[in-house]
Amino acid sequence: MIPVRSGLSRRGLLRALPPLAAAVTIPAGKSLAAGSYATFLDGVRRDAEAKGIPSDIISRALALTRVPNPKVIKLDRHQPEFTLTWAQYREKVLTQEKVAAGKAAVAQNRKTFEEVSAHYSVDMPPLSGIWGLESYYGRITGNFHIIDALATLAYEGRRASFFRSELMKALKILGDGDITPEAMKGSYAGAMGQPQFMPSAYLTYAQSFPAGGPRNIWTSIPDILASIANYLAKCGWRSGEPWGQPVQMPDSLTQSQIGRQNTRTLDAWMQAGVRREDGSRFSRGDVSGAIVRPDGEGGEAFMVYHNFNVIRRYNPSDYYALGVGLMGNMTT
Repeated sequence: MIPVRSGLSRRGLLRALPPLAAAVTIPAGKSLAAGSYATFLDGVRRDAEAKGIPSDIISRALALTRVPNPKVIKLDRHQPEFTLTWAQYREKVLTQEKVAAGKAAVAQNRKTFEEVSAHYSVDMPPLSGIWGLESYYGRITGNFHIIDALATLAYEGRRASFFRSELMKALKILGDGDITPEAMKGSYAGAMGQPQFMPSAYLTYAQSFPAGGPRNIWTSIPDILASIANYLAKCGWRSGEPWGQPVQMPDSLTQSQIGRQNTRTLDAWMQAGVRREDGSRFSRGDVSGAIVRPDGEGGEAFMVYHNFNVIRRYNPSDYYALGVGLMGNMTT
């Protein structure tokens, strides 16, 4: 996964953005010409062969990228700098249509959800929430050839070291035989399949379910859910515990007194005037939590717990974690 700016879903909002500028500027010493790019690809081939990746796989993969992809560079260079409020983000990301799609996806795959949840000790709601925010339950996964995108970004130079490392990991995945070069598709930044894993995340977390076959995060729903669950499990998910809940909080509590780092017991929060969304007291006072209020005074407030921070390991954004939590609650 690529970290999100301003709390935005990596691709969930791209379709709502204005058209990007057509011009693409290449750094000094680089060009869209095939010659220098071919030299770059020769170096990639040598490195891949030295790592033991089969030559025929390397050839098939690199045949998908003849020149730097100008669309990839355009998208990478012209990411718009703007900020949504939490209220605006929630309206755009947690749509009625997406919630309905999520409910249908969970209903159609409930047995798989239950089996994956039990196997990895990860509750069903975050599996649904992440699946929904990352790919709209498989509807939007990106149509870029991953090798083409990563090679372009590694050559382009702005974050060359990171993307070259991801490119080599993508070639390793192909060498392992989990997917063909032609079918390995995803976002312009190299995030793959329905969970939108970068190749490094794939190698660490992707799973086949049941275990034993190739890991298919592109079209296999069991593998998609198991891979998300494995990610959360390895990041410390606590089964049976909530991620968070909406709360009422008094105006006497300022923004400086809240935030993810300001953890107190619920007893202490209740003494400060915090209540559940319906105005009632929390059932347990010994649990520790923190309050996030993304839009500041007058905006929605949430009590968040350990599992909220686990979701943030998937994507380090409060907006994203809140969106996943709420989408999961609404669809399971």
